Amino acid sequence: MAETTTSIADGEAGVRPSRAERLDRLRPNRAHGRLLWGSGVGWALDAMDVGLISFVIAALTSQQLVTTVEASWIVSIGFVGMAIGASLGGLVADRIGRRQVFALTLLVYGIATGASALASSVALLMLFRFIVGLGLGAELPVASTLVSEFAPRRIRGRLVVWLEAFWAVGWILAALIGTYVVPAGEHGWRWALALGAVPAVYAIAVRMGLPESVRFLESKGRHDEAERVVRRFEAAGGIDPAPAPVRPASDAQAVSIWSRPMRRRTIALWTIWFCINLAYYGAFTWIPSLLVDAGFSMVKSFTFTLIITLAQLPGYAVAAWLIEVWGRRATLAVFLAGSAGAAALYGFSGGVGAEWLIILAGCLLSFFNLGAWGALYAIGPELYPTTIRGTGAGAAAGFGRIASIIAPLVVPALVAAGGGGIGLVFTVFAIAFGVAAAAAFLLPELKGRALAG
Repeated sequence: MAETTTSIADGEAGVRPSRAERLDRLRPNRAHGRLLWGSGVGWALDAMDVGLISFVIAALTSQQLVTTVEASWIVSIGFVGMAIGASLGGLVADRIGRRQVFALTLLVYGIATGASALASSVALLMLFRFIVGLGLGAELPVASTLVSEFAPRRIRGRLVVWLEAFWAVGWILAALIGTYVVPAGEHGWRWALALGAVPAVYAIAVRMGLPESVRFLESKGRHDEAERVVRRFEAAGGIDPAPAPVRPASDAQAVSIWSRPMRRRTIALWTIWFCINLAYYGAFTWIPSLLVDAGFSMVKSFTFTLIITLAQLPGYAVAAWLIEVWGRRATLAVFLAGSAGAAALYGFSGGVGAEWLIILAGCLLSFFNLGAWGALYAIGPELYPTTIRGTGAGAAAGFGRIASIIAPLVVPALVAAGGGGIGLVFTVFAIAFGVAAAAAFLLPELKGRALAG
């Protein structure tokens, strides 16, 4: 029989806090650190794979192995896979568990990325990129859901933002590989993709080392397993004396992401996911190629991209601090608004001329955009109860991937419509960020709240 969900401090006779409340009241400890590190490394490997393709298509285009249209489709087909994977991954995670899906997706995209290095045609490369996308899309919302369900209430948002910060580590790795491996020779792009097979090995460690979600185990009636996991976390650290608040029953009883208590937040979340995907992937998958087209050498273009990528880390750090000070909604809205301003500034730079302005605008775009991503991943799992949490986070990510499919395809058309410059492209991205910032205010503020059961 499940334990009571009433929030009562330890020591009151006759009633024991629920397992969820016991997890909420833990102080951060070694078990949380292991969970964050184990999930974060997988997250970084995801980012490395996504980042690598932007350098690969720049090299393929420069070597005239693919046309600009083919390069666009190589990127977009991966996002088609991500859209499907994100939607299905959340559904499957709500049925078989977060850890199982996390490990399986790492295995799928790791093997497919390694196979991409052997592709002998554009069609075959596109097929492998689609399979890569399936794994990537399913993994990201599942990992954030798993961390959210273990994180103590008072630092949940911060912990998820730190998980998302591993994305910056992965992009930096991709930029380093892109700068030093891709230009090294005719087959440098193949060696870069071969390095992406690392997640297949890491999947074994994930499957063995990470715990399964306690809330998921309870929802499936596996209470003995859930109790063992909670006790392992309790043994690793102390207890916060403040009891966790009770979530309103209406949230806990929601059975669909489109039910009345969920509808408004789902619409707002989907809007933000769509707009941020359109602007982020449109910009960052094409920046290396746009710099090459502007007349910079491949090495110099990739070096600029590496410098710009480094600004992601402080963006995450500031967002991780503000999300527990300002709250989720305000932090997300401010970073999205900053992203809009930075995109407009990058468009003003023209991608040519003053190198300092290109780097400054690019760094600001990295700083604000990735901070916004961190806040978004923190908010998503908090919006839904356990039975539909994976579904809700995955469906929003899946809808957002529609924009990431469109983005690489429309950039060449927008460049042409803008007379060959990047002003129009980044104006569109600035508008998208602005719409997302407005939608953020439609979300509820859930700082300090317990996850819905």
